[in-house]
Amino acid sequence: MRLTLSSEGVRNTTMTNEDGQVLYKTSTPFRFGARTTTLYKVVPNTDPDDMRDHLERIGEIEWNLIGSSVMRLRGQEMMTDTFIPRHGIRGRWYTHRLRHASIELMFFQLHRKRTFKGPDGLPYRWDMDFKFVRLSRDDTTRQELARSYRRSLGIIGPRRDPFLDVDLNLMHMLDTVVLTFVYVEKLRMDKEKRAKRNHGGGG
Repeated sequence: MRLTLSSEGVRNTTMTNEDGQVLYKTSTPFRFGARTTTLYKVVPNTDPDDMRDHLERIGEIEWNLIGSSVMRLRGQEMMTDTFIPRHGIRGRWYTHRLRHASIELMFFQLHRKRTFKGPDGLPYRWDMDFKFVRLSRDDTTRQELARSYRRSLGIIGPRRDPFLDVDLNLMHMLDTVVLTFVYVEKLRMDKEKRAKRNHGGGG
C-alpha cells in the first residue's frame, strides 16, 4: 500500500492512498516551546444525506523539549523513551552537494534504531537512514515492511511526491505504523538538517 504525502514535513501533511483518497492527516499548530502533532483518520460517512468523509482525532505526539516525548493513540498514552526507545549505534559515509556549487562533501553520520512492540505483540524496528526510514521485524528475519521515499523532481527518473510504502500485512496496525512513522521521520529530518548546517548548508 502506498501512502502519498502532500508534504515532506510529516507534522503537517495529508496521506492519500493509490486512489487519491485521503486516509490520514497531521496538524501541528505553531507555538513557542513544546508543540503537539495531532493525527486524524478519515472515517467514511454513512449518512446518505451527507456523503462527506469526517476526520476522527485518533492520536497525538507531544514533542517535549526536555525528557521523553509522549504518544497517544486511541486513548492509550505512551512515553517514547519506553514505548519506542533507541538502541544501538551504526554509521555510514554520505555525500552532500552544496547548493549552487559543484562541490560534494563527505561526512560520517551515526544512526540509531527505534524499536517497539506492535498491537499484535510482535517486535518491530524503525531504522533511520540519512534520507529515509524503514520499518522491519525486529527478529532474525529482518523482514522489511515499510519504507519512506523522498520527493523526486523528475530530473533523474519520473517525478513523484513523497510516499510511505507499507506492506499489506500491516493493515491491522496501520494507525500505529503511521503514528510511529511521523515520530521517527521527524527525528530523521532533524538529524539531516543538523548535518547540512554543520557541512555548509544547502540541499
